[in-house]
Amino acid sequence: MSKRYRFFIILVTVVICFIFLYPSIRWYFLVPKEQQALALESREQIKNYASQTARADLQELLDLYPSEGAVPERLSFLTASAKKIYKDAKQKAPDAWNAKTVLNSFASRREALEAIETRYREEIFTLKDLQKNAIQLGLDLSGGLSIVLQADMNALQERTRQLYNRDLNDADREDAVTRALEVLNSRIDRFGLTEPVIRRQGADQIYVEIPGTADPERINSIIMGKGGLAFHIVDQEAAAAFNSYYDSHPTTTFDARGNLLDPTIVPSDVMVLGVYTKDRYGLDEFTGYTTVKKEIGLDGNHIRSAVVERNNLDGKPEVTFMLDSEGGDIFYKLTSANVQKPMAIVLDDRVKSQATIQTAIRDAVRLTGFGADEANNIALTLRTAALPVELEVANQQTIGASLGEDTIRQGLYALIGGLAAVMVFMLVFYKISGINAVVAQVLNFYLMFSVLSAFNFTLTLPSIAGFILTIGMAVDANVIIFERMKEEMRLGKGRKAVVDAGFDKAFWAIMDSNITTFIAALFLSQLGSGPIQGFAVSLAIGVFSSVFTALFVSRLIFDFGTDVLQSKKVSISWRKQQAIAAPVLAGEAARGAK
Repeated sequence: MSKRYRFFIILVTVVICFIFLYPSIRWYFLVPKEQQALALESREQIKNYASQTARADLQELLDLYPSEGAVPERLSFLTASAKKIYKDAKQKAPDAWNAKTVLNSFASRREALEAIETRYREEIFTLKDLQKNAIQLGLDLSGGLSIVLQADMNALQERTRQLYNRDLNDADREDAVTRALEVLNSRIDRFGLTEPVIRRQGADQIYVEIPGTADPERINSIIMGKGGLAFHIVDQEAAAAFNSYYDSHPTTTFDARGNLLDPTIVPSDVMVLGVYTKDRYGLDEFTGYTTVKKEIGLDGNHIRSAVVERNNLDGKPEVTFMLDSEGGDIFYKLTSANVQKPMAIVLDDRVKSQATIQTAIRDAVRLTGFGADEANNIALTLRTAALPVELEVANQQTIGASLGEDTIRQGLYALIGGLAAVMVFMLVFYKISGINAVVAQVLNFYLMFSVLSAFNFTLTLPSIAGFILTIGMAVDANVIIFERMKEEMRLGKGRKAVVDAGFDKAFWAIMDSNITTFIAALFLSQLGSGPIQGFAVSLAIGVFSSVFTALFVSRLIFDFGTDVLQSKKVSISWRKQQAIAAPVLAGEAARGAK
């Protein structure tokens, strides 16, 4: 492989890694603390903040309106929006932009308020997405959330009666809680580096500790509501009759708990549910009522996968999900008997979506008629929402880090001090060649944390230990290479021959040690869990990066010195002059004897 091609690969790798690492750099070092706290609020709190702040800003502009005062600097984006409105309307813009001209560019005060609120909402959600893409800190470093989830056995009893026409037994309860534990573990610790604490508590509770910043939205994204997902056939005639009655009696239809005051409004086998869609803040927004059959057509636990695809004809998004064999048989009977009837997707007694059954379907189901965002939300709901038993948050609290800030700071100082000591040793012992090793180690550290950020892994003490171990292994690889090069120098070879022979002869020794380490990490990741699995995965990442920097990057630096800087000698030992001179003197003595 040519040197130019190798340099291009390294350059591309560095750029890609920076793209992965940038969210972490920006979140932890560039975003102010007050903005971080705001981004970690719940969606409901963000909605309230954006709405109230927008109203206050609009009122400030209205106060400046009579005197034609200047638009405040923080609201300068409104001036840009006003200019765009005039440009799109092909109207002459005002000579001066002030509070009056800016407000007059909007069709109404409500439109101006919406523009301000939209700005705040987008900025906060951009920071929220940034935080999700940054490296997360584990329980031992930053604390996290402590949640007690309560299994709703009454709802499971009702579901068992509807699906299997029998009562719930002890084996059913045990199996439901056990499978709920498995589902939660797969959602929270998908890559083995989050290191949550998930354990059963009593007969019907699950205790969860989730590392990271105490964002209340995290638990909602994990359990996706209570977890009850089902498909019901919509009764259109009952829906029309109910809506007609509700329009005439809007205040006397339901009691304070949402129950019908007059159950005879709908048939006995039908129930009234609210229809909800996601608003601009990702919150459920009530849009009306519909009526569905009480009998569950298909339980969500039969869904095995769900993806969003594009229709080949019009390119519109559609949701496709696959069922298991039992679910396929149930769904085929359901759809065969209800062709051209609407079917509702019900999550936690809320209708999330409705679709018309076009034909009998067995195992591959396709839902159409949605926008891109709605399709992604439906796919996520189908893919992750169904739990074997409905879960409710019984208790939720923030837990502190098991290590104090002073302890963490001392650990970081020790880490930096240890790395600095290793680098100083390499510089002192191997002279200028030690610079090569230092550059390789810095790049190795950079690559490992980039991978950590790319996969949104959680940084914990065990994972840090895995990274430190690989840094020591990477230094060991440089030592092997340098010692091989010193052996070649004693034979009186030139720089290029010394470098080539040193890397070639050290290659398999380095590969053997790293391959055996990777095998051990692989077994640990498969057999271990929690901190052990986190250590193993981080160790495996470090093995790849250390091999890349030791054999690929380090070799290119030596070749750069040979071909570009035209260096003739390798500065790798304080005794190199004597080592090279020995063969030369021996040769002169041999010629003199002749």
